Amino acid sequence: MRAVVVLFPGLNADAEMIRTLELAGAEVSTVWHGDASLPAGTDLVAIPGGFSYGDYLRCGAIAKVGPIMRAVAEHANRGGYVLGVCNGFQILTECGLLPGALTRNAHLRFECRDVFVKVEADGPFSPNAGTVLRLPIAHGEGRYQAAPEVLARLEGEGRIALVYSTRDGDVTATANPNGSVRNIAGIYGGPSKNVLGLMPHPERMSEECLGGTDGLELFLAVVKQRAAA
Repeated sequence: MRAVVVLFPGLNADAEMIRTLELAGAEVSTVWHGDASLPAGTDLVAIPGGFSYGDYLRCGAIAKVGPIMRAVAEHANRGGYVLGVCNGFQILTECGLLPGALTRNAHLRFECRDVFVKVEADGPFSPNAGTVLRLPIAHGEGRYQAAPEVLARLEGEGRIALVYSTRDGDVTATANPNGSVRNIAGIYGGPSKNVLGLMPHPERMSEECLGGTDGLELFLAVVKQRAAA
């Protein structure tokens, strides 16, 4: 798999993203936000977390108009894999590649800790449905919201990828760190669930020296999916 990590000013999780993709077996390169095209043969585009442009206006609102995002959209619409983590998820909703919006956490506090998420839907990035993963979060605007008809479509099409849960996989209000509707932690988009956005940081839980390897499972899944295609 050939993966490309998109760099915007203010992102701070690019090194971890590159490292984790390489651990999963991908060949990784980078592109700058001002570039107008992706390298030939790109299979996966990853947009890391951080604070692009300092989160001015609102998270992802400036990054969405970067020249590279047109190429990312074309890649996604062709069925190419796209992954957006934290600020990357916010950018994907801002540019319309994923529905809904990420808003201020319900309690108006920044959250930085490990949480548990349960795999809800099958998809290219998904380990087995029902699997519970421990992943770090670090966000002040991670509360996923969408119109009722959008939520109904996400549920009906099996596009709710991850939900906040307890260690045992129970989906409860107390397991929800930010007030996201229906405990949503990540969703699928694209013509074939080829676009994934999630607020937790799987790349920060990808090696034993980081505390565990649960996050690596998502990257291994998409690399395996690409190899089988």
